[in-house]
Amino acid sequence: MRVADILDRKGTKTVTVTRTETVRRVVDILRENRFGALVVSPDGQQIQGIVSERDVVRALGVEVDLLDRPVSEIMTETVVTCAPEDRIDQLMTMMTENRIRHLPVDIDGVLSGLVSIGDVVKYRVTELENETRQMQEYIHHGR
Repeated sequence: MRVADILDRKGTKTVTVTRTETVRRVVDILRENRFGALVVSPDGQQIQGIVSERDVVRALGVEVDLLDRPVSEIMTETVVTCAPEDRIDQLMTMMTENRIRHLPVDIDGVLSGLVSIGDVVKYRVTELENETRQMQEYIHHGR
């Protein structure tokens, strides 16, 4: 089970914002799309950063006029990414160790999708359900 398997199911369309977009607009996009994070990119391909709901909430605690400021002031610039050939267990480890919930998919420096912890959990649950069904089939029918 790899990142490519998740992207095959959910697609590679990724909503991005530029570093000059306002935090107010980022909040609107997150809310409208029910996303937890957006990749910061000048062109929808290059990964400059990532901005999450957590980034917004943490910054709100110290910045009174935050919503009208550029996203570059709160985004995470050192972005942990993954590749289509990465295994799901590797993603779980990366997310746990880095305490993150979103991984942009990077193919040769180009943004090619975004995988969330929800995607990983959903894929893993489906896999476990399939394994259980196969095991029950084997037990009951010997196949």
